[in-house]
Amino acid sequence: MTLDLPSDENIFAFVRKGPVPICNEHVSTHLRLHFPGYRMETIDLTSWLRSRRDILAFALIAAFRAYGTSILKQRKPVKECLWRTLYLNQKVKQLMARKAKQTPYAFTFQMQSLFDASVPGTPHFLYTDHTNLANRHYPQVADNVFYPQHSRLVEQAVYDHASGIFTRSRHVTQSVIEDYHTDPAKVHCVYAGSNVPLDDMAPLDNAGYTNKHILFVGIDWDRKGGPELAAAFAKILAVHPDAHLTIVGAAPELNLPNCHVVGRVAAQDLNAYYRRASIFCLPTKREPFGIVFIEALAHQLPIVGTDIGAIPDFVEHGANGYLVPPFDVPALAEALLKLLDSPEQCRRFGAYGKTHIFTRYNWEHVAANMASHMRQVLDAHTVVY
Repeated sequence: MTLDLPSDENIFAFVRKGPVPICNEHVSTHLRLHFPGYRMETIDLTSWLRSRRDILAFALIAAFRAYGTSILKQRKPVKECLWRTLYLNQKVKQLMARKAKQTPYAFTFQMQSLFDASVPGTPHFLYTDHTNLANRHYPQVADNVFYPQHSRLVEQAVYDHASGIFTRSRHVTQSVIEDYHTDPAKVHCVYAGSNVPLDDMAPLDNAGYTNKHILFVGIDWDRKGGPELAAAFAKILAVHPDAHLTIVGAAPELNLPNCHVVGRVAAQDLNAYYRRASIFCLPTKREPFGIVFIEALAHQLPIVGTDIGAIPDFVEHGANGYLVPPFDVPALAEALLKLLDSPEQCRRFGAYGKTHIFTRYNWEHVAANMASHMRQVLDAHTVVY
C-alpha cells in the first residue's frame, strides 16, 4: 500500500520480497505511523519480478548455474537460490537506482538481508531475523544450509551499505557483528511482535492446566523438532496415558495415540488452539526467531523449547518454561513430564511469561525503537557510502 499524500512530501521506500510473512505488513504499518510527514512507497520485489519475465528467466538460469546440483538433489529450494544469485541482486540494485533517480528518497528500508536495496548517498535501514553464517552456531547443521562465498559477499554488502541494522534477537545481532565484521554502533536488537491479536484474547479453556494438552505449532516438521517431540510423546504416554498432542501447521503421518494432526490454519484461527493447550512445545533445531513462542507466552502457556538461537531471549529456564538441548529426546520428555505432573507449575510459568512478554515483544515497541535510531541517522544525515 502507498499513502496518497502530496508530491512535495518526503518519501521513503519500503522494500520487501513480498507481502508474506505477515511481519512485513506489521512493520510497514507501524513505520508509517512513526513517520507521519513521509509518504511510503512499497516496492514488492516478487511482483516486480513476475512483471519482468526476462529478468526472471535469466535469474533462473543464474540460479541453476550456481546451485544446479543442490537444486536437482533437493538440497536447496529453487526459489531460495533465485534470491542468492549475483545476477538478481544486480538487477535489484539497478531497479532501486532508477526509482531513486525518478523519486529521490529521504531513506530506504528493506525487510531481510537477501538483497541489497541501498542507494548510494541515501540513508538505508534493514530489519532481519537471521544471517546465513548464524547457522554455524547451531548443532548438527547440514552443509546445505550454507551458501557459497559469492552469495555471502552479497550479504556482506547488505550490512556494509546499511546506515542502521535492526535484528529480532541477540544471537543475530552477535552474528552480524562478529561473523560479518560490522560496526556494533549501527546494529540494534529491537526484537519482534506477535502475528496474532493479543489485545483481546479469551480466557484459557484448559481446565486450569489439567487437561494435559501439549501444543506444537510449526510448518517445517523436521527442522522444528517434530520427530523428537513425537518420540518424547510416546514416552510420556507410558506415564500419562490421557495426555494429548496437537500438531498445527505441519501434517506428518504419525501412528501415535492421542495425537491430533491439524495441518495449516489461518493466523486468526491459532488463538483457539493456544486457548485449549496446557503446554507449548517446539524443540526446534534451527530457528531464526520463532514468533509462535511469543504467541504462546502471551496466552499464558508454559514453554518447553531448545537452548538455541533467539529462544533464550524469551524463554527463561525455570521461570516461564524449560530449555533442553536440541535432538535430546530423554531431556525433552523429562521437561514435559515436569509440567504435566504439576498444573500449578504450569500456571506460575504462564503468569510470569505473560507479564514479561508484552513490554518487549509488540510491534509498536519494535517500530518505536527502530524509528528512534533511524531519526538519529536522519538528523545527522549520515550515510555509509
